[in-house]
Amino acid sequence: MKPTDKLYFTDSSILDFEASVLDVIEGAAGPRVILDRTAFYPTGGGQPHDTGTLGDSRVIDVVENEAGIVHHILEAPANLVIGATISGQVDRTRRLDHLQQHSGQHILSQAFIQACGAETRSFHLGPDTSTIDIELQSPSDMLMRNAEEIANTVVFDDRPMLVHLVNEDEAARLPLRKESAVQGTIRVIEIEDFDWSPCGGTHAARTGQIGLIAVRSYERAKKMTRVEFVCGRRALQDYRRAHDTAVRVARLFSAERDSSPDLVAKALEENKELKRRSHGLLELAMTAEALKALAAVTSSRGFKLVKAVFDRREFEEVRILASKIVEAEPGIALLATKQPDGARMVFARSTSLTGDLGKLMSEACAIVGGRGGGRPDIAQGGGPNTDKIEQALEAASTSISTAV
Repeated sequence: MKPTDKLYFTDSSILDFEASVLDVIEGAAGPRVILDRTAFYPTGGGQPHDTGTLGDSRVIDVVENEAGIVHHILEAPANLVIGATISGQVDRTRRLDHLQQHSGQHILSQAFIQACGAETRSFHLGPDTSTIDIELQSPSDMLMRNAEEIANTVVFDDRPMLVHLVNEDEAARLPLRKESAVQGTIRVIEIEDFDWSPCGGTHAARTGQIGLIAVRSYERAKKMTRVEFVCGRRALQDYRRAHDTAVRVARLFSAERDSSPDLVAKALEENKELKRRSHGLLELAMTAEALKALAAVTSSRGFKLVKAVFDRREFEEVRILASKIVEAEPGIALLATKQPDGARMVFARSTSLTGDLGKLMSEACAIVGGRGGGRPDIAQGGGPNTDKIEQALEAASTSISTAV
């Protein structure tokens, strides 16, 4: 069987076509239909497949085998007769989206070469954003903006994007941005006075069809830089989300959108100061509570033992309280707090005492069905069985004589 005639190869604007049915193969994923020609793009080159319809049946996947034969996978069985003529229709919205992202990638890849000499090594067209991995060791906001500016200048120039089908010798004489991995007939996409690249994907006829190209983010990845970007309608949708977010934030401050970054920064600084003051007040309160707890117990064997279970008290408060108790005078604190999802405990002792509270904590956690441990002088843990927390502290209290 001859390779499928790919209509998108010469004209990516073809969405409606007629073709002859060459074969229908039943498969687990659905019937596979082979046509003599197709406008459906199969998954490949970092670009997902087209969807649409063949006759009354929905095309849910398109794949191409090593022989160049395209298989159209249908959603449900269809009464197709081999040799019959069938009408195909590619989903316009999906095709336009993929066309914009793939064409935008060509422009952005060349823009990075011109901005900082960074070659593109891989491309992935995702459902919401796309990425390219470029050979760039030290990315920066300025380099991203420079490449973005070059790319959008080409888009706004509305330059022609031309398709050339050439042989290997002809391809060798062209200023290709990358070498072709294809032998025989090579498809080359030319962006007038800007870029030449071998590619089998769907592309715009002119750069203006791509719409805005926007770099969303970048990060170092495997000794390269991964650049996340959006084009066309995706760029519009991304702008709308960012705009709506900025407006909602600004409204919280009863301010204009563009003033929200400064207001957020100010609020964060104020919040840091409030946290600092709150922590200082908490330290004072815990010191006072620790002294009160110590005053309520008597000393035995040269130290005081403070044991308490709190209901839904923040564990951080309980931890600070334990530290304040053992700092004030020789003592041991066995404290716990009951929470809806379980109990948490902290054991602490003064440095002048001896004993392994980490081991003691492990034993207590076993009683409440959890895990824990720590250093000899301070340990923490917990478990889900809050009804046994008093039993756990009592067992720890009984063992204190061997732990110090």
